[in-house]
Amino acid sequence: MASSVPKQRLVVVAAAAVALALFVAAVADDAEEIHLHMYMHNIYGPPGQRAVLITKGTGPMNPSLPPEHFFGDTYAFDDLLTQNRSESSKLVGRAQGTAMLASMRRPVYLVDMVMVLTGGEYDGSTIVVEGRHDASQEERELAIIGGTGDFRTASGYVRCTMAREEKKFTVYELFVNATIPGDDSEPEYRPVVTRRIPPS
Repeated sequence: MASSVPKQRLVVVAAAAVALALFVAAVADDAEEIHLHMYMHNIYGPPGQRAVLITKGTGPMNPSLPPEHFFGDTYAFDDLLTQNRSESSKLVGRAQGTAMLASMRRPVYLVDMVMVLTGGEYDGSTIVVEGRHDASQEERELAIIGGTGDFRTASGYVRCTMAREEKKFTVYELFVNATIPGDDSEPEYRPVVTRRIPPS
């Protein structure tokens, strides 16, 4: 009789594991994947400058970049996002954020960016992006860490490649791959009840 107890516990644990796996699969099946393609215009010189140096780094000069670049240099940008490579093509949003030179020897920037989408199906929604931007790499990958509107609680990644580079501006091609959890995974908010403990 005693030997049957561990077997019963094993059956209960196995059943719980199966139920959890089915729940996770159901949530995953309910998730929505969104793929967007656009171009980002980073202009760091006149005319039309939209990226500016806001903090001059106090670290050593970075040997992989021109002499005026120092470790800790931080830039703010408000770049146009367009449908095609041309700056005059349809505007689909703006990329607003900062980029800090985060490596002492490599052309590596720490990027924090909010993609504000305008017009179309996702008008008013935002995608929050963060990650390591290595300018020496042909393709860079940044993480999607959240968003608002249609991209609330989003995760995923953004692939970034250089589409065009001139003396005072760079055009990046962006491939956005976002995953939005299903409604069943939305957190349930409950009121907090505070109880006072009478003095002893």
